[in-house]
Amino acid sequence: MRVSGVLRLLALIFAIITTWIFVRSYLSSSVKTIRLPRWLAASSTKETQVVKYKCGLIKPCPANYFAFKICSGAANVVGPSMCFEDHMIMSPVKNNVGRGLNIALVNGTTGAVLGQRAFDMYSGDVKHLVKFLKEIPGGALVLVASYDDPGTKMDDETRKLFSDLGSSYAKQLGFRDSWVFIGAKDFRGKSPFEQFLKNSPDTNKYEGWPELLEMEGCLPPKPF
Repeated sequence: MRVSGVLRLLALIFAIITTWIFVRSYLSSSVKTIRLPRWLAASSTKETQVVKYKCGLIKPCPANYFAFKICSGAANVVGPSMCFEDHMIMSPVKNNVGRGLNIALVNGTTGAVLGQRAFDMYSGDVKHLVKFLKEIPGGALVLVASYDDPGTKMDDETRKLFSDLGSSYAKQLGFRDSWVFIGAKDFRGKSPFEQFLKNSPDTNKYEGWPELLEMEGCLPPKPF
């Protein structure tokens, strides 16, 4: 009886140990199978980074083309911005924009920035703008973005100078219109790089101002 009792006790202990090992192995494998999908789920939720190119374009420009992005101002609150070949020429952050017309000059062959200036077209002297436009060097690209009011001080001479740069809308530019434009001195024909929105209570997005304009793309060397 004592021997058989001892054997039964050993068998019970063996069964308990075997069961414990089995349960432990099962739980361990279960934890592993749970962790794997969680790891995969975490990796799958990572946001795909969108590649941005020069001036924030979603596609790269062809070789020897210039990337650009021009935004007009939004009402009289947010100033305009001009980017050319990934160089921010004018923007509110740079604190070099102003009410009226914001103009930058760029070398049409090398893409080098030649200068930039803002002209107050509401209370400023339009003679300063006329002088600036007449002194634009040959081969220069002219980038223009409006802010607040680009047209109150416009006169016939100024409109003609912009038209000679290739503008289709300078002749009708008026109070609080939105306008972005790229032209060149002595341009023959009309520039394909221009957008215009008339200030109209029926279509204005903001109270008293039309929607801001955004023009971007790739500019071929010597496009005009």
